Formats: sequence, C-alpha cells, structure tokens
Amino acid sequence: MITVTGATGTIGRTLVDLLTEAGEDVVAVSRHPRRASSAVPAATGVRWAEGHVGDAASMRAPLTGARALFIVLGGELNARGEDPRLLLRAAADAGVERVVLVSSQVAATRPEAPSHARLREFEAAVRASGLGFTILRPGGFASNAFAWAETIRTKRTVFAPFADVALPVVDPADIAAVAATALREDGHGGRVHELTGPELISPRQQAAVISAALGEEVTLVELPREEAHAAMSRFMPAEAATGTLDVLGAPLPAELRISPDVETVLGRPAGGFGGWVARNLPAFR
Repeated sequence: MITVTGATGTIGRTLVDLLTEAGEDVVAVSRHPRRASSAVPAATGVRWAEGHVGDAASMRAPLTGARALFIVLGGELNARGEDPRLLLRAAADAGVERVVLVSSQVAATRPEAPSHARLREFEAAVRASGLGFTILRPGGFASNAFAWAETIRTKRTVFAPFADVALPVVDPADIAAVAATALREDGHGGRVHELTGPELISPRQQAAVISAALGEEVTLVELPREEAHAAMSRFMPAEAATGTLDVLGAPLPAELRISPDVETVLGRPAGGFGGWVARNLPAFR
C-alpha cells in the first residue's frame, strides 16, 4: 500500500491514477476526504482518508499498513508548521520503508533563501529518518499558467512579470510519473532527481503557445515586480512570493539548466509546455 498526501493537488491527483493503473492499493489523503472523494471519483484500489501533512497525529491512521509515503507540501505548510521529524517518525512507526518528497530546485540553488527554508527542513528530516528516500526537486511548474486562466478567458490577456525571462518549466504530470516510479521501483534510494522541462520558455512565449492552441490572439502585459508581488501575496506567503520573483526575474545558471532526470527515470523525453496546454486548454477557453 502507498499513502499519497496532497491527493487532490496538481501532482497528487495524477499520481493516484498512475499508481492504481499499476495495480497499487492507494490511501489518498485529504483534509476533507468526503468532499474529495465526491469531486474526484475513486478508482479501484483507492481509499480516501482524512489527514494533514502538518499534523503527524492525523497521519497515523492513513499510514497504517503503508510501505511507501509520498509527501508534498502546500499552502501555509511552505512557510510554517510542526517539526517535520514528527511526520517521519509516524511513518517509521507505521512500517513505511520508502519516502518520496517533493522539494524544489531552489532548495539547492539558493540555500539561504528564506522562502524555501521549510522545504530544506523537510529534506533534512527525510535524510535523517533512517527510511529509504528519494527527493524530487522540480523547477517552476507549467501549471503556474493557470494563474492566467481568468484573464485569458475574459480579456485574452496575460499579466505577468519578467515577460522575456525564459525558464525550463516542468509538466506536473512528469513529476507525478517520476514519483510513481520512485515509490514503486528500486534504484532511487538516496537519490535526488532534478526535474525540468525540455526547453527554456518565457511568459511571452507561453502566452504565444496558448494563443496558437486557442486560435485567438492572447496579449501579454508585463507587470512591474511590485504589482506581481502584491498579486502573488494574495495566495502565498509574502516570503514565498519574494523568493519566486527572485527566480523568475534573475535566474541563476543552475536554474536555467535543462536536467536530463525526467528522461533518465522515465525512458522518454520530458513533456513540453505545449503538451501541457493541449491537455488543459478548456481552462483557457
């Protein structure tokens, strides 16, 4: 059995499907399991359970009988919460043998950045847990473009900072596929996989890809950093917004590197932004 936290999220939902398709029994963890199970129809082999990564006591029941655990943080957990060692201790007590943690490329490229201190704490706890572990460090997500969905639908306009700074954004489906492999297969213990897309692509180029897919012109309006920070701070901690904008505006050489790790793990190239848009085009219509 595999316990998946963040089971209704961008990565978790795809991961649950991949694991059940592979014949695994999955405990899909949500803070609101009844609501989640009605919104996301359960596949054969999936059991929804109530729990929260930031509350180790709530995870004891979902971890019972699990051999592997997938951890992804979200929302306020990226900034604060209880000691992550409590969660890892609960996993060890339950008999978990293997943990896969979604961290961030920035945890390594900017080791002093306050915005990613929480992820560094989780990485350290996983390494010290005595359990088998794999750490995934993705770069920026292609799905961050969902933030533009409303203004694309209503105004055919993208509002974004640093319009011409290109980064190798990663398709969350690839993160889920790498996680599924690391959870199920040997050979990933103690490994860190850096996950990026196959190409550097700027917000202006992303808007052009969406425009071509829609068959209608999509205009990009470049936001000043201050406006972008104010907008992002409405749905993430201010420190996280600052750290994100630091990367978007002035990426380091390591953050521009196109990693081979998706292809190495999956035996196929990483998916590009165009493929992500094609699968999610209804969000922008």
